[in-house]
This record gives sequence, C-alpha cells and structure tokens, in this order.
Amino acid sequence: MDKSVFISNFRRAFGDYELPIVFWYFEKPLFDSEKTRGCFIKDLKPARLGGSVSLNADLISCGGGKTYTGFITPPTHIPAFVSNKERYKESPELVSDFILNLDMPDKSGLYINFTSISNIENFDNVEGLLFFATPDVLSGLVSWALYDTNAPDAVSVPFGSGCSSLVAQVVVENRRVGDRVFLGLFDPSVRPHVEPDILSLAIPMSRFRTMYYTFERSCLTESHAWEKVKSRIEGN
Repeated sequence: MDKSVFISNFRRAFGDYELPIVFWYFEKPLFDSEKTRGCFIKDLKPARLGGSVSLNADLISCGGGKTYTGFITPPTHIPAFVSNKERYKESPELVSDFILNLDMPDKSGLYINFTSISNIENFDNVEGLLFFATPDVLSGLVSWALYDTNAPDAVSVPFGSGCSSLVAQVVVENRRVGDRVFLGLFDPSVRPHVEPDILSLAIPMSRFRTMYYTFERSCLTESHAWEKVKSRIEGN
C-alpha cells in the first residue's frame, strides 16, 4: 500500500477536503503536545489541519479518554457516572457490560500519536484511519466501505464516547482482524467539540488493507452520481 496513491485517489474523489488522520502507539512521544482540558477530541484539530499530536495518560485529563485509549483501567465510578449523571444508559450494569465486552487492550506507559496521513512514510504500526466528514463526504466513505460486502454490520454504530468510536473500537477490531468500520461522534458530550456538520468514520487497518484496493473500483471514481456530490463538496 502506498500512501501517496491513496491520497491521490482521495483527492480525485473528494477534492481539497481534509485528509484523514492516522494513529498508532509508541514508547515515546513523536510530537510536542500540551495537556488537554476535558475531551481530547477537540485537541486533534492540529492533526486534522495537517499537523500532529502525541498524548499519554498524563496529557489526557478526561477519565473516559484515558480509558478508551487503553492507558488506564476503567475507574470504578464510570458506570454510575455514564448512567446516572450523563444518562446515556438505563443502568450502570449496562455500562459495565459494555466496557467488559469491549475488552480494550492495555496500552499503559505508551503514547498515542495522531497525524495527517500526508505526514507518514508508510502504514507500518498504524491502527487506523480517522475521517472527520460532512454528510456528503460521509456518503462517499460509507458507499466505499459497503462496496465489497453485504455484511449487516460492515458499517457499525456502537454505543460509546467520541474517543471510544475513534480509538477503542478501532484497536479492538484490529486485534480481532475484523472487517467493520465505525461511524462516530454521536455522543452528545463530544458534539460541542466538533463542527455541527461533522461526524466520523474510523477504518481499522485490518479493514483498510482490503478497502485500499477497492477505492478505484467503487462509485468514487467515474460515477455520474458521485460527480454531482463531489461538485457540491467543492462548492460548485
């Protein structure tokens, strides 16, 4: 897989729309970053704009953010907080079951690095690609993800925080060598930290290794219907 080829294909399909972020774990920070305040999703903006961000347990202030990046064991108060305070689940037991079934691997002591795909040399060690997408862009990405499969869960929308849908689900799916991609940023707590017309699509590397080769055969190239959508994305 060649990142330059993918970027060229992406530009042909989506014009100058922002490129995806990639992320991976490493023993050392690759970029200088400040401690986040609250939800760290807002602090990914530099990576979305072409830069980079490195975070660890000390730089993420949110307990949920530390949990869903694998940096800490889930704090005991989280199930009650998510159910009774945030009211996102009917009972703390449902939250506990979600965390248990998610089974996020331990990443304590590591850093998580986020950068624009344009900054990497290759896809070695990359966990996944994160697209921050408007509805028109998302329609193309989802069409691409569904091009070679009829699996009912090929594009999944599991419960979880913004960082869960962008990081935890991707890491776990990779470990399972799964084929699902994940829509995200539906969590009301994360919505104030992204633009009102933005949702996310996260593609684990276990799935991207196949999707990389289907891009050029999908509707995103040489499709009359997509050309109309692309024209609107480009503001024409």
